[in-house]
Amino acid sequence: MKNLLDILRWSEEYFKKYSFSKPRLEAEKVISYVLSIDRILLYAEYDRPLVDDERVKIKRYILQMIKKKIGFDQLLREEKTESKNDKIITELDGDKIGKNYRKEFLELLTKSIVYLKKHGSKEAKLDAEHVFSHILKVSRMDMTLKFEREITEAEKREIREMLVEIGKNKRPLQYVLGFEEFYGYKFYVDESVLIPRPETELLVERCIKLMSEIEEPKILDIGSGSGAISISLGKELPKSMVLGVDISEKALAVANKNKAENNAANVKFIKSDILKGVEYKKFNLIVSNPPYIPDYEYEVLEEKVLKYEPKLALTAPENGLYFYEEISKNAPDHLVKGGYLAFEIGYNQGEAVKKIMEKNDFLNVGVYYDYAEHERMVIGRKK
Repeated sequence: MKNLLDILRWSEEYFKKYSFSKPRLEAEKVISYVLSIDRILLYAEYDRPLVDDERVKIKRYILQMIKKKIGFDQLLREEKTESKNDKIITELDGDKIGKNYRKEFLELLTKSIVYLKKHGSKEAKLDAEHVFSHILKVSRMDMTLKFEREITEAEKREIREMLVEIGKNKRPLQYVLGFEEFYGYKFYVDESVLIPRPETELLVERCIKLMSEIEEPKILDIGSGSGAISISLGKELPKSMVLGVDISEKALAVANKNKAENNAANVKFIKSDILKGVEYKKFNLIVSNPPYIPDYEYEVLEEKVLKYEPKLALTAPENGLYFYEEISKNAPDHLVKGGYLAFEIGYNQGEAVKKIMEKNDFLNVGVYYDYAEHERMVIGRKK
C-alpha cells in the first residue's frame, strides 16, 4: 500500500469484512485523523505516499475498532477519557517525577532511532518503537502518547542488546522479537522459517472468499513454513479442516507451536515433500506460497534476508518456476471437481504460472495484483 488511495481501499474492504455499516466513512475518518487532512480533501491528495509510521497507526486504529466493535468517533472519545484519567493519576502521584521519566524515555528512544539509522535501518523509527514496546510491555500507541514510568537498568540492557542485533548484526526485527503479526494473529518465528509478509494476507483473503460458500471446506497448504497461511485459514473458517505440509522438520516444529498458541484445533501439520506424503484426494482448495526466487536474483536480496532467512524457503530452480510446475502437475489428483489451486507468485511470474496451470487443465486461471500493482497471485479451478 504505497499511497493514500491504496490504504483507503484496503481500509474500506477491511471494515466491510467485519460488517461495519459505513465502511468508507470509517476509513476516511481514520485516515484523515492520522494524516491531519480534512476528510473532504482526502481525494485531492489520493496519490500522496504514506510513510511506514502512518500506515502502522492507521492499521492499529482499525484493529482496535474491530476488536472493540465501535466506530472511530467512539474510539477517540474512549482514548480521551483514558488520557484524562491517566493525567489525574499522574498528578496524584506527583507529575514532576512523571515528566522526568517521560523525558528520559523520549531521549532513549531518539538515541535508539539515530543508532539504527546510522547502521542503515530503513525503518529505524518503527523498529525502535517495536523494541521499546516489546521490552516495556506496552502498546506502541500508549507508549508514544503517555509512557511515564522509570525504565529499569535490566530493561535498558535488553533494549541495547536488541538494537545491536537489528542495527550492527542486521538481524530482522521479527527474529529479534521472536514473532510477527499476520492477518490479526500472532506467530512465533525463528531462522528456520520465513517471516510472513503482509502481501500474503491478500492470498489468505482471497482463499477465505473462495471457501466461504462451502460448509466444511478441506484445505491443503503446501510449504506451510510458520503455519501463517494454514492457521489463519483455519481460524477464519472454523468449520474447515486444514492440512499444512512442509519438508523441514524445524519448520513443522514452529508451525505446531503456532497452532497451539493460536488454539487452531482444526489445523494439522505433517512432513511431506510437496504432495508425496499426502494421501487425501478430495481437497476443495490447495494453496501454496512456494519458493519462487530464481538463483540469479537471490544474491541481490537485502543483507538481512541473505544472512538470516532460510534459502531453502526462498529459491527455486527453473527460473523460480519449479514448484509451480510440480504442484500444478500433481494437484488435480488431490482436488475435488471444481476445486481451486491458489499460488502466491513473484512480481513478474504471472503469465508464466498462468500458462503452467492451463497446461495442466486448470480453468478460469486469473492473475491478481497486490496494492502496489505487482503481480501477486494466480488462481484457477480444476476441470
